[in-house]
Amino acid sequence: MPVLIFIDQSEGHIKKASLEALSYGSQVAAQAGTVAEGIVLGSVKDDLSALGQYGIQKIHHVSDQQLDHVDAQVFTGIIAQAVQATGAKIVVFANNADGKAIAPRLSARLKAALVSGAVALPDTTNGFVVKKSVFSGKAFAHVALNTDIKIITLNANAFPAAASAEAKATIISFNATIDATKVKSISVNKVKGEVPLSEAEVVVSGGRGLKGPENWGMVEELAKLLGAATACSRPVADTHWRPHHEHVGQTGLAIAPNLYIAIGISGAIQHLAGVNRSKTIVVINKDPEAPFFKAADYGIVGDAFEIVPKLIEEVKKLKGVA
Repeated sequence: MPVLIFIDQSEGHIKKASLEALSYGSQVAAQAGTVAEGIVLGSVKDDLSALGQYGIQKIHHVSDQQLDHVDAQVFTGIIAQAVQATGAKIVVFANNADGKAIAPRLSARLKAALVSGAVALPDTTNGFVVKKSVFSGKAFAHVALNTDIKIITLNANAFPAAASAEAKATIISFNATIDATKVKSISVNKVKGEVPLSEAEVVVSGGRGLKGPENWGMVEELAKLLGAATACSRPVADTHWRPHHEHVGQTGLAIAPNLYIAIGISGAIQHLAGVNRSKTIVVINKDPEAPFFKAADYGIVGDAFEIVPKLIEEVKKLKGVA
C-alpha cells in the first residue's frame, strides 16, 4: 500500500512544487513503513527515472498527448484508477492550481478525507493528524483524517525538495481508461520569457509608491539580475500599470518564494495574506510607519528611486555585470 504522489508537469517539464511533494510523500511513506510511488499524466520531456532521487521507487506514467493539458475531471478519474490499482491509502498533491482542482474531486470520488495546505509531516502518534495553515497563513490547524484513504495537498515551500544522489525510479506504463473531456479549449494565451510567479524562488514586487508604469524599468532590471519574477499589488493591477497575472495577495496569487522584495508597497493585510509564506521578506518604503515593516525580515526606510538603483549597482558588481 504505497503513498501515491501526483507529479504535476507543464509543457513536458516537472514543476518545482511536485519535487517538494515527492520529498514530502517519500517521508510520509517512511513514517508509514511503506514505499512512495508517483503518477504523471501526459507527454514528459524530463528524465522521469531521475525523480527517484526524491525518494520514490516507481512512477506510473499515462503517456497520452490528450493529457498534456490539465482537465481536472479527466485527471481525477485516472488518478482514482491508479489509487485502486496500487492500493494506495495516502495520496499527495502540491497545493497549486492543479492540485486544488483535482484533490477535492478525488476526495469526493473516493470518499477520502482531505487536508489542503499542509505545512508539516503527519503526526501519527495518535491517529493521523496533519498541520495546515489557516486564515491566510495567520494561524495553524491540526486536522485528523479518519478515513481509510487520506489525501494531502502540500503548501509551496513548506517542505524542502531534498534529493539523494543517483537514485533511480522505475517507470511503469499505466493503462488507464481516459474519460472524454467535457471542456473544450478555444485558445491559450501564455506569457513568454518570464519566470512563472508560482515557481519563482525570488520575486521583486512593486506598488503605488513607484508612482506610475513608466518607472517599472528598475523593478524589471533588478528582477532580471536576480533571476526573479515580477509582481505587483492590487492597486497597481487595477489601474493597469501592470498585467493582472502579476497581482499577488488575498485576491490575487498566493506565493511562497525564498525571497520577496517589496518596493513601494504599504503592506495592507490583503497583500500580506498572499506573500506571508515567503521565507525572507525585504521591504523598501519611505514611510517608516508602513505596516509591511512589521512583517519584514529586513526593511529599508527611504526613497525607492534612490535605493533601488543603488541596489542594482551592487548586484551588478557582485555578478560582474557591466
